[in-house]
Amino acid sequence: MYSILKPFIFSLDPEVAHDLAINSLKFNVLPKNIFRVEDEEMLETKLFNEKIPNPIGLAAGFDKSAEVYNSLFKLGYGFVEVGTVTPKRQLGNPKPRVFRLEKDQALINRLGFNNHGSEIISKRISDNFPIGFLGINVGPNKDTNNKEEDYYLCLSKLSAYAGYLTINISSPNTEGLRDFHDEIELQKLLEGINKIKKEKNILKPLAIKLSPDINYKEISKIIELILKYKIEGVIVSNTTDSNRDNLIDEQKKEKGGLSGQPLKNISTELIKKFFKETKGRVKIIGVGGVDSGKTAFEKICAGADVVQLYTGMVYKGPGVVKAIKKELITILKKENLENINEAVGINA
Repeated sequence: MYSILKPFIFSLDPEVAHDLAINSLKFNVLPKNIFRVEDEEMLETKLFNEKIPNPIGLAAGFDKSAEVYNSLFKLGYGFVEVGTVTPKRQLGNPKPRVFRLEKDQALINRLGFNNHGSEIISKRISDNFPIGFLGINVGPNKDTNNKEEDYYLCLSKLSAYAGYLTINISSPNTEGLRDFHDEIELQKLLEGINKIKKEKNILKPLAIKLSPDINYKEISKIIELILKYKIEGVIVSNTTDSNRDNLIDEQKKEKGGLSGQPLKNISTELIKKFFKETKGRVKIIGVGGVDSGKTAFEKICAGADVVQLYTGMVYKGPGVVKAIKKELITILKKENLENINEAVGINA
């Protein structure tokens, strides 16, 4: 079906097409198990001690304001991450701000955390109980005078409604955000987060979403701090604002974060590095170029406990999750593995 609709969808501006998808999903008419596959129990795993039906998650950025997460669970995702949510409502950067690089199977976006704000989103989730494991990705407002305080506000406001929370320090579209990859800045942020967790009795697991553009020296320092402050997970990785040399699409010159196939190998190598240094002490969520069972399996074998996608759904449609699950099960049987957990890190 998607192959028939795709030419029309791709004739639309990418953001118009996205809004159309969100509005369609608001009807929430899909039966719950229509995208379940045979032998899916082979894919059952845990994320932050929560049992999930499969390791395929939807990355933050699609359901920015937590409007359609229950419909997304029905598409077969094992978990869904909404956001990025900021304390106050935010319109984001000027349009156009999303670009398809069809020749590279990629996207470039410079959206800038457009969302409805923590007040509206917390009420929305409260009124619509998630039918699956829901993550909430949080970040600061563009016009804030204190980015750290914005993170603390979001954690306080949204923790009650989340299965886990993601601290987004890696979007290339918010000025100064990646400064938190600096050892001193990250330590200051994590100290403040630990203080807020104690004051507000926040018990939900936290993950940090990292840039793919960090160097290997920075990784060791980041891991040291993540372990010191007992952060439960890392998301590897966000979009890249470099790595354009091998792209062939004419849209490659647009500013913003690059996602999709060009990010695949970069993020997989970073996952291996994190897996080797953390030795299972934190959960690794692998992102970047996942659009098939093969690409998901590569990331899991590199050390990812679970994976996320977004650009893959843009190019392959809502049925991509079911297709990934089927292919993963076929791979597991071929490799004589009984469960997906047995594959984690075997090629790291």
